[in-house]
Amino acid sequence: MLATGVVVEYNPFHNGHLFHLKETKKATGADIVVAVMSGHFLQRGEPALVSKWARTKMALAAGVDIVIELPYSFATQHAEIFSRGAISLLHSMGCESFCFGSEDGDIEAFEETVSFIDRNKTSYNAFIKEYIQDGMSYPSALSSAFNMLGKNDSIIDLSKPNNILGFHYMEARNEIASSMKAFTITREAAGYHDQHFSSSSIASATSIRKSIFGAGSDEEVTPYLPMTSIDEMKKYSAEFGGYHRWENYWDLLQFKLLTSPTEELKEIYEIEEGIENRMKQCAKTSVSFEDFMMKLKTKRYTWTRLQRMLLHVLTNTKKDEMRSRHDAPRYIRLLGMNSAGREYLGHQKKHLPLPMISKLSGADQEDIKLDVRGAEIYALGLKDVHARKKLLHQEWAHPPVIV
Repeated sequence: MLATGVVVEYNPFHNGHLFHLKETKKATGADIVVAVMSGHFLQRGEPALVSKWARTKMALAAGVDIVIELPYSFATQHAEIFSRGAISLLHSMGCESFCFGSEDGDIEAFEETVSFIDRNKTSYNAFIKEYIQDGMSYPSALSSAFNMLGKNDSIIDLSKPNNILGFHYMEARNEIASSMKAFTITREAAGYHDQHFSSSSIASATSIRKSIFGAGSDEEVTPYLPMTSIDEMKKYSAEFGGYHRWENYWDLLQFKLLTSPTEELKEIYEIEEGIENRMKQCAKTSVSFEDFMMKLKTKRYTWTRLQRMLLHVLTNTKKDEMRSRHDAPRYIRLLGMNSAGREYLGHQKKHLPLPMISKLSGADQEDIKLDVRGAEIYALGLKDVHARKKLLHQEWAHPPVIV
């Protein structure tokens, strides 16, 4: 059985994801699709709309065969470390290939770009360092450094978010010396950061979430989601009393910022250059997370980077905890599978280079502590104490979802 891998967040699983999934199967000819999915907190430093269990059910219902979790120590990182963790896990799962969505859609151009930058690595890294020191954001520094190396029509535009991720996926594959073949599918209709609906059937997850939390109704997003996703979201909202977003955690974050000494905040991962002082000052006069972010944001720090900093403040994640886990994941957390995925795992299990965790009770507690802490904080985003208890219980007792 041939397996291909996809790196996902499914926040929530929408029609664009369904298109990517179907095209991935066509392009790769794989029998099995393995999705490595972020857990309760995501790469942009925000809580997932619904739990990883609910999103696993969405994925399996749509045709994914196996869902595994990208650990907190990789899922909440910038693109380079995020990609390294995800690609390492797909390699460990025995995938023959992986497939990602991109604005460019030309895998040969990606291969040439990775090769081009590898040949100019010293200059490239020096440019990035220089631009960041001058106050430029990481994504902007990345794109500017790339442009400084010289224009080439055969390489991709690294100012586009999906192209950036795809580039880092392929770079990570080369770094770990994996033989996985790379494929890419052109992203359809909606852009990654699109705030509004621009198509009759495909929309970005950003615009879907904005509608859900804005003045829109559930019916407004219905055309953009498979019915299985709609049903799962309604079920989650009814069972747990709503969805998760940063505003749910504002009181906790504000308390943490106001009561933590600056010396303590300095030890939090990604906190640097005195930003902790600005955080404390802004927290004093802010009435919501949105209000706080508008006061905190500067040209030097992107909204996403600030959210990741604040997430680590919320979960009290220290620099030494994260840095000790940067190299590669130490385990495979199985979240769900269908019958085909079960058959594939039956063949692969003896050859897996990492331990597979199906229940936390059998896991190395030191390895999983950041994931557990993240789950504990994620549950605090629910208003009802019984819903919190139920969700947290799932982290320890929920077996892999089987379809």
